Amino acid sequence: MSDVHLLVLIHGMWGNPSHLAHVNKIIREVKGEVEDGDVKLEVLVAETNKDESTYDGIDWGGERVAEEIRQKTADLEKEGRKVTRFSVTGYSLGGLVARYVIGVLHQSKFFETVQPVNFNTLATPHIGIPRFPSTFSSISAFLGPKLLSRSGEQFFCVDKWSPRGRPLVEVLADPDRIFYQALILFPNIRIYANAINDLTVPYVTSGISVEDPFGDYENNGIKIDFHEEYKHVIKSYSAVPLSSATTKEPQRWYESIRNMRLPLPPRFQAEFPLNLAVYALLPILFPTFICLALIRLSFQSHQSRGRLRHLEAQSTRERLVHIIGKLESELESAAVDLYDDPAGTPIAPSRTSGTDPANKASSTKPTKGQEKKSQSKPPPYQPLLTPGQLQCIENLNNIPQLKKERAFFEGIRNSHAVIVCRDPKMFKHHLEGEGVLRHWADHFKL
Repeated sequence: MSDVHLLVLIHGMWGNPSHLAHVNKIIREVKGEVEDGDVKLEVLVAETNKDESTYDGIDWGGERVAEEIRQKTADLEKEGRKVTRFSVTGYSLGGLVARYVIGVLHQSKFFETVQPVNFNTLATPHIGIPRFPSTFSSISAFLGPKLLSRSGEQFFCVDKWSPRGRPLVEVLADPDRIFYQALILFPNIRIYANAINDLTVPYVTSGISVEDPFGDYENNGIKIDFHEEYKHVIKSYSAVPLSSATTKEPQRWYESIRNMRLPLPPRFQAEFPLNLAVYALLPILFPTFICLALIRLSFQSHQSRGRLRHLEAQSTRERLVHIIGKLESELESAAVDLYDDPAGTPIAPSRTSGTDPANKASSTKPTKGQEKKSQSKPPPYQPLLTPGQLQCIENLNNIPQLKKERAFFEGIRNSHAVIVCRDPKMFKHHLEGEGVLRHWADHFKL
């Protein structure tokens, strides 16, 4: 029986396997014909959690993908091929799904016979979608959980996933929970973040960072060095005194009119003077587009909630959320017993003296003192992080083998799709992300 290194690729929100076609193509080109001894790479692009199903949450998406992995492993064994090594790469939402998946696999003893090797994410909101001091961010935080069903609630950390009321994103980053324990089994953990122009997943969450050093890169004097071999991948960066930063010459007013472009796909852009005609129609086009988008999102969110009720009712297998619930109930019972009988059996202390590990990052709302501190008008590009998000950042950054890579796509309106070359047939500029994928493939350990 030949040995197989199984790589699982997981797409993002509203996604489908075609979004990772270029990722699959690059890894097969770089590693497909390479063998490490008798081990050969097999790529599985997850299919069961796609399109409207991505509204159903990180947990249900993870359960689906985990079952897909089990089925793939069984099918390979029937062919006389045994999975002995395992890697996973998630894009956007897919990175959070991947972190859930490995917890499910670890709980089922999968890694007792299969060696975990690479864990990678690209533009993944590891700490959820953070708030920023802007009106748009406030509106998004209000509408997101309502229009994106269970996934939206988990993105914005307003869900109460665990029985003790903690959001799933916080549970995923808890060192005392199986998701984190599964993650640290991987010797090669590398995350890729868009340093700028990612309107979907900001740098602080994809890069697991308290601050955004690139938020004002045009004015703050940051110095960036790029890899010679991998286009758009930052090799190193360092801040320099603001006084030495150069400023751009302001554009003349008539040049700005000639160069105006709507935030539309390139194929729908119009040149001057047609761009002025399109702008004149904005009072009609914009409200129409917003209404249609809201109707579609509301309809799909409603469908997702109905689907979730059916899934919960039909589920026969004990899901990980139930196992987590039992663990937290046991912790709570032990705490009550200790309070009632202080002289009873001692309980092992947590990492932080006097702190219950299950409650280290339980609060998602800042205290009054922190609210006052956050009202000091921070720059619009710096996030307003909750205590729970700060704890997630600390816990994840404590993983010693975690490496971070940053992509820098200047002059691109939204780099979120570019980092994985999501649709190069329709949008040629998506191919700009190929350097990032080459870097990922070259650093993938077979």
